[in-house]
Amino acid sequence: MAIESMNPATGELIRRFDPLTEDAIHQKLALASEAFKSYAAVPMGHRALCMRKLANLLEEDAVELAEMITMEMGKPIKASHAELTKCAAACRYYAENAVRMLAPESITTEASRSFVRWDPLGVVLAVMPWNFPFWQVFRFLAPALMAGNVGLLKHAPNVPQCALAIESLVRRAGFPRGTFQTLLIETSQVDGVLADERIVAVTLTGSETAGRAVGAQAGWLIKKSLLELGGSDPFIVMSSADLDLAVENAVQSRCINSGQSCIAAKRFVIHAGIYEEFERLFVSAMASMRVGDPMLDETQIGPLATRRQLENLDQQVNAAITAGARLLTGGRRILGPGYYFEPTVLSGLPRTAPVYRDEIFGPVALLFKVNHLDEAIRTANDTPFGLAASAWTRDPDEQQRLVAEIQAGSVFVNKMVASDPRLPFGGIKHSGYGRELSAAGMREFMNAKTVVIA
Repeated sequence: MAIESMNPATGELIRRFDPLTEDAIHQKLALASEAFKSYAAVPMGHRALCMRKLANLLEEDAVELAEMITMEMGKPIKASHAELTKCAAACRYYAENAVRMLAPESITTEASRSFVRWDPLGVVLAVMPWNFPFWQVFRFLAPALMAGNVGLLKHAPNVPQCALAIESLVRRAGFPRGTFQTLLIETSQVDGVLADERIVAVTLTGSETAGRAVGAQAGWLIKKSLLELGGSDPFIVMSSADLDLAVENAVQSRCINSGQSCIAAKRFVIHAGIYEEFERLFVSAMASMRVGDPMLDETQIGPLATRRQLENLDQQVNAAITAGARLLTGGRRILGPGYYFEPTVLSGLPRTAPVYRDEIFGPVALLFKVNHLDEAIRTANDTPFGLAASAWTRDPDEQQRLVAEIQAGSVFVNKMVASDPRLPFGGIKHSGYGRELSAAGMREFMNAKTVVIA
């Protein structure tokens, strides 16, 4: 079965690729394994030099690369440029900070010297999604290569050109041959790659279903795994919040990447004292979002990435309305070429409805009215996911309780949730385990080797 790159704005085929044969996969595995033997000994200064060059290439080729991202998965062109800028920043961050992050940690014991050193593990398989086709890869790639690990990328099947472009950029930056390769393979071929003894660990960003499959296999094989799965992030607004600022950020958070982000706000938990005004402002702002050609600078919401995404979202919205949710704006697919859906706001979805437990991936917001802080916290936590949360209040006591009691990997107060190379990123509950970014992310795929010298 071919791997196809489709333009979601038109539904047209851009390019078709044949999946790698088993022989080709084994050749790439052999090259990666051999590369690790020498790359682990490459001085940190040389790795940093290559990483800075990689950042420069991302910026020099930004116009071409941004168009590729938008053409393959429909992200508005401004957002594609922003994604590349973020990737370049992550490269420079790890180039500048890896030595500090991986410095041996001295520990006082009865021995003459005791310390922990950080050693790279080897060849790591990265199974990555399509929604941020460069950033999702680079937040693994930058720390992994700076740490001395070697990467193999199995990217989402609808962004093969992005996957190949990333491999080319790494080679052009001067990293040794084999240190980062793209595997154009089908999902059914992942099992065989992960089972290969030359793969020492796996990182996956994707759906619960994919996470369960890869996590279970990695556990059986006794290989380290990191899972960053879905999210149904709450956006909590209490009565003391700056309402205009909260609404502005709520719309931006729900519509980022056309609503296709794990950490996008999806459930808006609003205090009864300001609910009516919030609903009025929020619905008006959502309805005015500009939907259109993602290649145009003025477009705010582009198409969904695939026909399947569009059909799933349409089914979820219809299921919510059938279950009793009130449609405030939008609610329909936009007819014509491409995979477009109207910005949509629903309120009053019964918490007994099956769709209430789902992650909604698209420009669709769910509003919930709560009477007090306890109810806000219960509603925010009433989800199988635990990726991130955004809380809006100027009351210090409310801030303290929200930070302490929200069940999530991140809580942002009076700020929209966003990933940052300087901060650990990841979730709890069904949102996965392990952390990306920061020193914590770099150390996920390293051996904390205890050394004691008598």
